[in-house]
Amino acid sequence: MGKITLEQVSKSFGEVRVIPPLDLTIEDGEFAVFVGPSGCGKSTLLRLIAGLEDVTGGTIRIDGKDATEVPPAKRGLAMVFQSYALYPHMTVRKNIAFPLRMAKLPQAEIDRRVAGAAQVLNLTDYLDRRPGQLSGGQRQRVAIGRAIVREPAAFLFDEPLSNLDAALRVGMRLEISELHKRLKTTMIYVTHDQVEAMTMADKIVVLRAGHIEQVGSPLDLYRSPRNLFVAGFIGSPRMNFIEGPEAARHGARTIGIRPEHIAVSADEGPWSGVVGVSEHLGSDTFFHIHDTGLAETITVRAGGEVGFNHGDRVRLTPREDQVHRFDEKGLRIA
Repeated sequence: MGKITLEQVSKSFGEVRVIPPLDLTIEDGEFAVFVGPSGCGKSTLLRLIAGLEDVTGGTIRIDGKDATEVPPAKRGLAMVFQSYALYPHMTVRKNIAFPLRMAKLPQAEIDRRVAGAAQVLNLTDYLDRRPGQLSGGQRQRVAIGRAIVREPAAFLFDEPLSNLDAALRVGMRLEISELHKRLKTTMIYVTHDQVEAMTMADKIVVLRAGHIEQVGSPLDLYRSPRNLFVAGFIGSPRMNFIEGPEAARHGARTIGIRPEHIAVSADEGPWSGVVGVSEHLGSDTFFHIHDTGLAETITVRAGGEVGFNHGDRVRLTPREDQVHRFDEKGLRIA
């Protein structure tokens, strides 16, 4: 079991409040992702759950039991950090087994758990190597293996892929998602990368300045962002925002339209603009359109075969059923 509940949890460092009182429930078996810009409080919130920081106020419950004052080692949680924190002089086997040896488990039980974790993580052939003989992705798997053998109620990941290159990040993202499907254990994952959040999460928690801006599934946040902040943070490339007469025509202070919901052509469409930079990604092309009279730049996502050149004048057609409306406070208009 791994249900985690925060009730009016807050955190201050001296006179500075970094986490105002908030409520949040992560259900047993969920993959929850805390996402937001640097300094939004996501890692601090994770450390409060882990017990690595003391709460200033409120209650943390794990499976219904008050864990607010429980030491980190007794909370039944396992944390995977951005740094692998492996012992370089120990083999992979000994690194994975280390927390079990510290807990003085019988050797037979240690061997069973290490073998099981190694099999799940495709590390069986590397158990007798040392960390210096492994790739970055393999070292991260060892760090995850060290967490798995503890058989925790929940896994806590603090930006675990930040030290990996782009290709390894994609691979490890898939491996962690697959691991969640196999173990069916609660996982809380911190990242500033909204693509990671969208592709991995059952539930996304969007944070800004310690406040929870919105909680929901990836598609909930994509389709129905609660405010301008969430609308601009979720989605890549980010949503286009337009004010003035065009927004007023829709009964809003600001309207938003995602790049993939704007069609581009040479001669058809209510909006007009000039092609600036084009980003050709093979399957997709991102056009950055200027001189529309609507916004400084309108970004359009088109098929990879669509061919316009720098300086071409084009016409744009937004999908009316995909226009998001926001009021003067930046809140979504239903």
